[in-house]
Amino acid sequence: MHVGCSIVYAISMKNIFTLIICLLVSFNLFAQEDEAVNATALTVKERFLLMKSKSQSYKDYKVIKESVLDGVWKITQDSIRAKQASINHGKDSLKKVNRSLQQANATIKEKDDSLAEVVYDGTHVTVLGISFLKSVFITIAFSIIGALILFAVVLIGRLKMMAFNLKQKIDVLDSTQLEYQEYKHKAMDKQTKLSRELQDERNKLQGQRSS
Repeated sequence: MHVGCSIVYAISMKNIFTLIICLLVSFNLFAQEDEAVNATALTVKERFLLMKSKSQSYKDYKVIKESVLDGVWKITQDSIRAKQASINHGKDSLKKVNRSLQQANATIKEKDDSLAEVVYDGTHVTVLGISFLKSVFITIAFSIIGALILFAVVLIGRLKMMAFNLKQKIDVLDSTQLEYQEYKHKAMDKQTKLSRELQDERNKLQGQRSS
């Protein structure tokens, strides 16, 4: 009788001990769920490490409550979705920045083209449909003007020389004409004198014949 009571007592104590162990495991699992799932300041890696450290070990295995696994998995998915949403938002922001950058580049290019056109107009001059640098055009213009001035000086010099030679020839011609007029006048005087002398001689001869 005493032995039977001892066996019943032993079985009862074993059941109580098993119940206590189950309660501790359940409490620990609830603690896992409270810490690994409900803690909002933890990262996914920290949740995993906390869940791993707080879980019960059985040989090479870990005893983890299914709700805790589901909760951590949901949080992980939410974290992945949040990161993907953040990445997508970043991509959208990057696209907006790229569009703004392209617009800014287009505006800068337009301003550069306008500035280049203004600079080109300020440094070039178009003559007869041909564009020249102003410095080159000024050099060419002054060269042409200088050449024209030199040509005018040479032409004026030649004209003066021709006028001088013509004056000399006119003077020579006038002198020759004067000499010719003097010679002609002298010749006429001489001819008149000779005619008179000849007439005198004729008169003398006629007088001698008459006498």
